Amino acid sequence: MAPHIVGLILTYNGERLLERCLASLSFCDSLLVVDSCSTDATVSIAQAAGALVLPRAWEGPGPQFRFALAHIRAMQPKVDWVVSLDQDEHLTDELAASIRKAIDEAPETGGAAGFLTPRSSFYFDRFLKHSGWYPDYLFRVFRPDAMEVHVSGAHYSFRPLGPTHKLKGDIIHYPYSNFREHLDKVNSYAQQGADSIKAKGRRGGVGKGVVHGVARFFKIYLLKLGMLDGRAGFINAVHGAFYAFLKYVRAAETGDWGPKR
Repeated sequence: MAPHIVGLILTYNGERLLERCLASLSFCDSLLVVDSCSTDATVSIAQAAGALVLPRAWEGPGPQFRFALAHIRAMQPKVDWVVSLDQDEHLTDELAASIRKAIDEAPETGGAAGFLTPRSSFYFDRFLKHSGWYPDYLFRVFRPDAMEVHVSGAHYSFRPLGPTHKLKGDIIHYPYSNFREHLDKVNSYAQQGADSIKAKGRRGGVGKGVVHGVARFFKIYLLKLGMLDGRAGFINAVHGAFYAFLKYVRAAETGDWGPKR
């Protein structure tokens, strides 16, 4: 019997790129969208593509994915494979074909937990080839019982519980539509990072912010060869430094800036 494949996407106001995302998963037997109360056309786009849409208020990537995976594990017929994308990503034709071939040949790979897929992300005026952004292998094709969800601050990843293999072709990623959106994300991620620092009992401070900011700039721009990504590489490295600086400065905040009585 052919393996049962589910395409999984978490959404929130993702109308900008969702149609392309879902279309690239057309080889899946079913599509599951867990939507965090979108106010745009996200839900109607997903339903038009034949996806099952489950509404759930956002509680962070960990709870959202665990909810989705619990639903997938209870599905009938039994789900053999999950292909997970973000709402601002889509598969190239090459990667879609590579996934289908890998799944068809999966019995030959023994106990493989899944497959690593490279991701190519667009920033400012180009797809970054350096800066630590490429090939950015991600564990996005997996057996639902052979992985675990890992969350660090605002970021999530799937961790394999078994051997993996790499696939050819890219996930195409458009993470931001403009600089304002990027700065909004930097703001959000920095706050979550600061909260994580404080929760671990660590200390922030201006000095630490400067040191970590400078270190992050040089890591992205020099060690990760962001200089070879032109203006986009430089701008991205500056934003990375600003994120690190904000995170440690905010971790040192003690309360409201208003007048004290």
